[in-house]
Amino acid sequence: MKEILALIEKRKQEFAQLPLFEYMRDKSIDPRQRLSWAPCAAPFIMNFGELNKYCFREEPASNPIQAIINKHTYEDDHHWLWFLEDLEKLELDKTLKFSDALRLLWSEEIKNTRWLNYELYRYAFTATPIQKLIIIEVTEATGNIMFSYAAEVGREIKELTQKECRYFADSHLSVETGHIIGSSDTKQFIDIIELSEETRQEAWELVEKLFECFGKFVNGLLLYTKSHKNFQEKHSLSLV
Repeated sequence: MKEILALIEKRKQEFAQLPLFEYMRDKSIDPRQRLSWAPCAAPFIMNFGELNKYCFREEPASNPIQAIINKHTYEDDHHWLWFLEDLEKLELDKTLKFSDALRLLWSEEIKNTRWLNYELYRYAFTATPIQKLIIIEVTEATGNIMFSYAAEVGREIKELTQKECRYFADSHLSVETGHIIGSSDTKQFIDIIELSEETRQEAWELVEKLFECFGKFVNGLLLYTKSHKNFQEKHSLSLV
């Protein structure tokens, strides 16, 4: 299993080089604009709690790996509440007719977010505990990169507006460690898991496919952001 975790770390560092994160680091742009992709990410963020509850979690636990997964799902299934709070603080909480909200969420420009949901459910629904562990590790790795940059932007927003984010915040980053692994004993237990050659190959392919999915998702967020620049025009204040 150590080899698969090393692959995830390698792909994580490559993921961190995607253009969205360069955009999020650009302090010449209003920090609220740098998080204006939030509505595009809503289908994934709002769905993530249920992915944990209904796909990753399996009770009673069938084996020690599933027990580790179950514990993690209880830590990760409620973060969408923080997201809803931040939409208002970012001035992205627009009033829409219900039909317009549905039209937005199922629009062409948000298709990559919906596709990510479908792929995660597809892989997780019949996954073994080892495969679930890999899916969660990749999700944690990509989330850690995203929230490393988002928390920094959140600090800028607090300085600019005196409003403190909860989703795009250091407090959220602190629980998005990049790993499902908590204690050193758990890490050691996972590291020494022996995989058959067939299982190792399947795991390798799963990691590659998942990072492809998350890369497509993140690239879609940047496209959404660049096509919704009205926020930058509406607010003249920025941090440089």
